[in-house]
Amino acid sequence: MKNTMKKPVAIPVEKLRPFAGHPFKVKDDEEMNTLIESIQTQGVLSPLIVRPIENTDEYEVVSGHRRLHAAQKAGITEVPALIYALDRDAAAIAVVDSNLHREHILPSEKAFAYKLKMEALNHQGITYGQVGHKSRDNVSDTESGRTVQRYIRLTNLIPELLEFMDEGKMALSVGVELSFLDEQSQYDVLEQCEINDCTPSYSQAFRMHKADREGLLTKACIEGIMCEVKANQKETIKVSAERLRAVLPKGMDSQNTEDFIIRACEHYRKYLRNRDRDSR
Repeated sequence: MKNTMKKPVAIPVEKLRPFAGHPFKVKDDEEMNTLIESIQTQGVLSPLIVRPIENTDEYEVVSGHRRLHAAQKAGITEVPALIYALDRDAAAIAVVDSNLHREHILPSEKAFAYKLKMEALNHQGITYGQVGHKSRDNVSDTESGRTVQRYIRLTNLIPELLEFMDEGKMALSVGVELSFLDEQSQYDVLEQCEINDCTPSYSQAFRMHKADREGLLTKACIEGIMCEVKANQKETIKVSAERLRAVLPKGMDSQNTEDFIIRACEHYRKYLRNRDRDSR
């Protein structure tokens, strides 16, 4: 979308509306505070891109949601904008393309962005599918059609599991497997996550998806799979090697070291028990 022939116009902020279904979050974080301070001192340097809303005197923001939010926070009443007469589908594609270059994009943002663009392309008559990997060329310039499809699967997750994805608690592959479960089953998984203080491994998510395909997934089945102790969730106690070397005999291998520590702990426990008994 070229703007070489366009000149920005000042538009009152009250006449600007966020793009309906905008998939990218606008957060009041440190970066936003920095942007607000910049706008307070220098104004909005880069014009927003907007489109007229049909049958109104208002405009829908295509690019510049963060700048608009910062301007409102800074008390700015008008912002510069480039106006383009885009239909809904063309605007949706522009919204996604103008944000996917950002350095930090949450899995949920990418998922709903890819879905929004895919639907817009479909409305325009551009086929999305595996044949010829057209989705790679049309939806994303950097990720394969299969990856795009996997991200779109995440839009079927309940909000709580999607939040796990955004927090980095679940891998993409796990989220994809869980996305095939119905809503109630996903909430049953969430309940087990809270009970066991964990998130599913890929193996667990795969088995739940498999059981679901076979019509065998029940709440008891989910509980049985989720209560398994994963290797990386076994409780461990770490003691620095320096502290151990100060009290252990020299030349012990790892197995003998473990045995020595256990015997020493048992001996000390007996000592404490006898001391408590003698003091009564």
